[in-house]
Amino acid sequence: MTAATATRWGRFRTNFSESPPLAWAFVYFFCLLSGYYVLRPVREAMGASSDIQAVFPLAMIDFFAAHDLDLRDFALQVLFTCTFLIMLLLQPVYGWLVSRYPRRVFLPVVYGFFIVTLLGFYLMFHAGIPGRGMAFFLWVTVFNLFAVAVFWSFMADVFSNEEARRLYGYIGAAGTMGAFLGPILTRSLVERIGIANLMLVSAGFLSVCILCLLRLRRWAVQREQARGRSNGELPMGGSIMAGLTLVAREPLLRWMAVMVVFGVGIGTLLYNEQAAIVRRFYTDAAASTSYYATIDLAVNSLTLLIQLSLTRLLLSRYGIAPALLVPAFAIILGFSALAASPLPLMVAIVQVITRASEFSLAKPARETIYTRVQREWRYKAGAAIDTVIYRGADLSFVWLHKLLSSFGSQLVFVGGLAAACGMTVGAWRLLREEAKLPRERTTGAPQDAG
Repeated sequence: MTAATATRWGRFRTNFSESPPLAWAFVYFFCLLSGYYVLRPVREAMGASSDIQAVFPLAMIDFFAAHDLDLRDFALQVLFTCTFLIMLLLQPVYGWLVSRYPRRVFLPVVYGFFIVTLLGFYLMFHAGIPGRGMAFFLWVTVFNLFAVAVFWSFMADVFSNEEARRLYGYIGAAGTMGAFLGPILTRSLVERIGIANLMLVSAGFLSVCILCLLRLRRWAVQREQARGRSNGELPMGGSIMAGLTLVAREPLLRWMAVMVVFGVGIGTLLYNEQAAIVRRFYTDAAASTSYYATIDLAVNSLTLLIQLSLTRLLLSRYGIAPALLVPAFAIILGFSALAASPLPLMVAIVQVITRASEFSLAKPARETIYTRVQREWRYKAGAAIDTVIYRGADLSFVWLHKLLSSFGSQLVFVGGLAAACGMTVGAWRLLREEAKLPRERTTGAPQDAG
């Protein structure tokens, strides 16, 4: 073990010993992403399945057939559109939940709901019910966005801004390790126990999340009290649509949304164009699968490396500016290269840089901002950005890719370059708004009314 490695390991142990909630948060995020990544391969298989009756309800298949359309030709477009519509329907439900019930009630309810529905999917897959693929595809997408949004909102209740800058890198690394474990479990177990039983494996991980959540609640209450407030255990009140209203009204949240929209656009354009390029260069299914697997492994490896070595240093010493701007500039350079040379290797490199920088730097940096704002901003506006706005951007850029790709890959990457510039402008304006926030105090009068 080198001296630098020993120093990092010693710092890691010190942070765990000095911050008891860190261990619970570590286990929480590890189990959350383990549970999600157990299910993700099933979702991808459903989205790409040639068994149309396994994916879509018979009534939908008959409707398309009656209009002389083959649903197979529109499978992904239908799934993405339905995902966005579900987000629109669920956002008011989530807003009502957080407005009417205290934290100790609605957080376990959110995860309890996901566990119950997983048991329902266990029955659906076990019985081979038609349309199970579409239902599961939509459910996993909603689960990923809502469950992770709730996690980071709750972390902003537990940790102060200074603690977040020091510890969020470790917490993010726990999630990355969960992202490693989940696919390994799926690959090892699916042929032995079947797809249906994978639902029970994921439900087990989510049950541990509820335990961690309940254990962390007392530190969230202590932080509220230290800041002169005790309202964390009371309902927030307000409108069920307050999340979207806040995003429209507050400059900081608007620029946060701008960053997310263009960040999603970059990922969507790159993902879709990558698929098109792979189809041209890799005609063998095994070769294309190996290509994608290599990318996933590289993304997770680079993410974990940055989280353990760089994220904490940047956030604690220099604040969030480098963590937001460095990835943005790197993506601009990457898309500039792709516009000049859209080759599979270059696409893979930019894909790794884009995803790893988002998971390891940009996402933790954005989440630290929520430690310094009102709870309604964290739980309502944050969830609105991560669900409705996120999926709206995803859907918009899916169709934009359809248009740009008709003129060739280079125009797609020029569009991606424009989106990267938009994300950089959003990051710069977000930093200006973040600088206006009051510095967090550990004692004294409350800083906000939330």
